[in-house]
Amino acid sequence: MSLVTDSRVHSPSSDGFAAYLDAELDSDSSDVSPEQEAEDDEQEAEDESDSEYKRVKRQKVEEFESIEEHPGSTSDGSLEQNLEVTITKDTCTHPGVFRELCIRCGQKMEGGSGVAFGYIHKDLRLGSDEIARLRDTDLKNLLRHKKLYLVLDLDHTLLNSTRLLDITPEELYLKNQTDPLQGGLKGNLFMLNTMHMLTKLRPYVHTFLKEASKMFEMYIYTMGERSYALEMAKLLDPERVYFSSRVISQADCTQRHQKGLDVVLGQESAVLILDDTESVWQKHKDNLILMERYHFFASSCRQFGFNCKSLSELKSDESEPDGALATVLKVLQRIHSMFFDPELGDDFSGRDVRQVVKRVRKDVLKGCKIVFSRVFPTRFQAENHHLWRMAEQLGATCATELDPSVTHVVSTDAGTEKSRWALQEKKFLVHPGWIEAANYFWQKQPEENFPVNQKKNQ
Repeated sequence: MSLVTDSRVHSPSSDGFAAYLDAELDSDSSDVSPEQEAEDDEQEAEDESDSEYKRVKRQKVEEFESIEEHPGSTSDGSLEQNLEVTITKDTCTHPGVFRELCIRCGQKMEGGSGVAFGYIHKDLRLGSDEIARLRDTDLKNLLRHKKLYLVLDLDHTLLNSTRLLDITPEELYLKNQTDPLQGGLKGNLFMLNTMHMLTKLRPYVHTFLKEASKMFEMYIYTMGERSYALEMAKLLDPERVYFSSRVISQADCTQRHQKGLDVVLGQESAVLILDDTESVWQKHKDNLILMERYHFFASSCRQFGFNCKSLSELKSDESEPDGALATVLKVLQRIHSMFFDPELGDDFSGRDVRQVVKRVRKDVLKGCKIVFSRVFPTRFQAENHHLWRMAEQLGATCATELDPSVTHVVSTDAGTEKSRWALQEKKFLVHPGWIEAANYFWQKQPEENFPVNQKKNQ
């Protein structure tokens, strides 16, 4: 995608956008990675600001005058065809700013209006109209290739990291690369000495990324610092075939402690999100597929209040074929297949992946009628409890009173009146974890795996 024409860069993705900027501004950092550019950029700006302003403005004016003189020319990607307004040096709408220069006409711009897209190019800001235009153009190109967008969290979703100083005595074997216990971790455990940490990739992550890339244009989006995000991207995607420059970090967020799709160049109606934390996506919950957290290291368990042995301490790990990433890949494949269902026609532009997610989710507990027993605090409005809402989102019907149509009683105590009724009437009596497991695995779980015990004081 480009700012003026899509054919200048032969790519349906936002990668072409960065390439266009390099070409248009004749940037001498076009072969430099974003992290290297960030280090060198301040010195460059001081040396080149005035001369670049004059050069780019002259270049832009000559370009637009050439368009006016040769209205039928298509030798450079048919610029005129893709312009939404007639551009002259006096009527430019200034769709965005790069190094204080308008990306279209080259005029020097004061102030910092627009949304910053620093992960694409440092000092790049785009206005809302240009963002909308780019998203619309990019979506058309992606849909033509039958692809959607996938935004991926890092920590506890694709991997788990720990500081070296937080390693427990039972985890010391991880630091010794010759330890025979490390045999199964080879290629998935990384000692990052410069960052003083260990990182463990989640089982199945390489297969997951390979298969997901066939269906989605993928972004990394983390609340971590950019240096950490880029280092993790190298571990996950050393050849830069999955993410390229689409690595969004904390500095790119426009709201404190929140992630947002405002910095993603993709239409919300075509974006799916994988993340282990729902609270950071307050504005985009309908796009979110909640992941079961990956706690490989002991420090991760402690962080979330689990008083138990970690996978590393147990010298164990998630199953590759049956783990969280393998499970969610099947969900993504189903959603993708339903979105591009050929029986619904060839026009994909009016479809919304969020509606597809809702339909898939509602099939999980379809046909179940649930009554809760002593799961909610006294006088708590049952309909507002997260388990009640979760069960309804999964397609179940929730009720407060027992009747013959009830299929499941959810309780933490087998001694309650409703629990005893369930056993007497041969209904399912399950622990609340049964609903949570169904939510994570997008599949109704065997009830016998979630038994309810009678409390000792009864």
